Amino acid sequence: MLELSILGFLYDAPLHGYELRKRITALTGHVRPVAESTLYPAIKRMEKAGLLARATEPGAVAAPRHVLTLTDEGRRELRRRLAEPDQRDVTDENRWFTVLAFLRHLDDPDAQSAVLRRRLAFLEEPASFFYAGDRPVSAEELDDPFRRGILTIARATSRAELTWLRDTLESLGG
Repeated sequence: MLELSILGFLYDAPLHGYELRKRITALTGHVRPVAESTLYPAIKRMEKAGLLARATEPGAVAAPRHVLTLTDEGRRELRRRLAEPDQRDVTDENRWFTVLAFLRHLDDPDAQSAVLRRRLAFLEEPASFFYAGDRPVSAEELDDPFRRGILTIARATSRAELTWLRDTLESLGG
């Protein structure tokens, strides 16, 4: 997801590493803070793969800054990853939010719809955090107020997302 975030934010605009890290942290930091020791090696790998380019600009007050931009190959890679997200990217809420944050860069409404339909299918499957054998347990079946709270909150979130997904799919014609 770090690489997808890097590609997505650089698709929006060229950025220096510090600003890129701030934006990634704003998107995912409450769950997965981004350390410099993780970000900069990823940037170097992506540069080496031809997805990013680095240019040096003079600093206003301090040392020169390195500004990162996407190459044409980086733009293609972002669109490929958005059009063909891994199953975990669709089922894990935090990964899904990263895909969703950049899905607008996938120019084809049919391709966007295909990704949204995958998420919709996942959310429509009966599921729970708690099971009685193989059967998902509902909030109403639980005596534990804390577990009931988890399921109540998850249900409300899922309902809101399902409504949004259906409305968005309709607006995209998919």
